[in-house]
Amino acid sequence: MNNKHRSMLLALLLAVGAPVFAQQPPSPPGATAPAERVPWTSLSPDQQKLLSRFGNQWSSLPPERQQALARGSQRWLGMSPDQRGLARQRFNQWHSLPPDQREALRQRWQKFQSLPPNEQASVRQNYHRFQQLPPEQRKELRERWHNASPAQRQQMLQQSREHRMQHAPAPPRMPRSLPSRPRSR
Repeated sequence: MNNKHRSMLLALLLAVGAPVFAQQPPSPPGATAPAERVPWTSLSPDQQKLLSRFGNQWSSLPPERQQALARGSQRWLGMSPDQRGLARQRFNQWHSLPPDQREALRQRWQKFQSLPPNEQASVRQNYHRFQQLPPEQRKELRERWHNASPAQRQQMLQQSREHRMQHAPAPPRMPRSLPSRPRSR
């Protein structure tokens, strides 16, 4: 791996880890156990090679940063070349955003992470459903949303919920037990 790719990968790993640090408020003393350090020797040779830029300063990095870099390097090494290309593309898109947009995205991600699992699943399902729509329809819906007042947006959300409830599959019905008949002898 040449230095250009290594630098890009390092920047990607840092970008992936940065939102984690930005989203975690300091915990009150005694609330949780402190993060444990990741010994350099516990990393695989491939991870060490990927993170070689940190080799000399690894022990001085905060444990949270060590853990984020170790997880990020492990994920990177598990990606196919196509997945790495997409990750690089997303990284470049992320860095091309103005800081205020990146902060807004971090806040949305934090809000999503705070949702209960069933609501997260609903958001994902709605996102996938939206992605399945033809481009013209997606554009129209985006424009309607952006042009709507807060009250109109609330009404749109309520109508969407009602629509989902009406078209949701009915829960399975329990068979009714038949009244018992006296047995004939």
